[in-house]
Amino acid sequence: MSKIVATGKTVEDAVEQGLAQWGVSRDHVSVQILSQPSKGFLGLFGVKEAKVELTLLTRSTGGEELSSDFTSKMQASPALEVEKVSKISSVETKTRSLTEDIKHEGEDPYREAVSFLIETGKAMGLDISVDIEHGKESTTLQISGTGLGLMIGRRGQTLDALQYLVNIVANRYSDNYLRIVLDAENFRERRKKTLEDLADRLAGRAVKTRKEIVLEPMPASERKIIHFRLQNHAQVKTISRGEEPNRRIVITLKQQ
Repeated sequence: MSKIVATGKTVEDAVEQGLAQWGVSRDHVSVQILSQPSKGFLGLFGVKEAKVELTLLTRSTGGEELSSDFTSKMQASPALEVEKVSKISSVETKTRSLTEDIKHEGEDPYREAVSFLIETGKAMGLDISVDIEHGKESTTLQISGTGLGLMIGRRGQTLDALQYLVNIVANRYSDNYLRIVLDAENFRERRKKTLEDLADRLAGRAVKTRKEIVLEPMPASERKIIHFRLQNHAQVKTISRGEEPNRRIVITLKQQ
């Protein structure tokens, strides 16, 4: 008895893949579903395809002629069958690629990003709306709603993680690289003000104590704010030490 295992985005796709490799119709095989497809987390990670096992029907199911003929051909000219399967797979791959191109054609990457955010908000139990604000170097997606502290997280860590995912989603639908900044309740501006005040205060402490000040680890975007704030300071300078994700700013006195 001849069997083959095939995979696809759906069970039907997996079955068609198996039928194409054998060059037979659906009524000449029996199908056993080995696993159902899974969309994974947020449709991006852990995606699993459907898996099926196809069995070529035998004499008892009325498929004697097909089974014996198929087996003899495989034994007589395996190279020919391998070439046939290879050509079929090549055509299917090109067709699938073309289908994906057609699917993405005309779709707005920013709207796709907004849809992703709204669905993520629903999964978190939040009812949100998103405004698109285009700028010269980047586009800001401004989130509004209630309970947004859940999406912001401690010092914006959750917001940064969502921003990373949003950029992945949007750039799947764009030929040119897009830079998207995610904001909620004007958090980015408030965080910038907090960091600038911190930089001023710690610079004053460094001058007073004559000792360098080592800050806690920060992401590159926040380190940039502090560097920029103190770049023209008369008495102190800033440097970065360490490796990501533990890279941190050091405020030290300038050489007199």
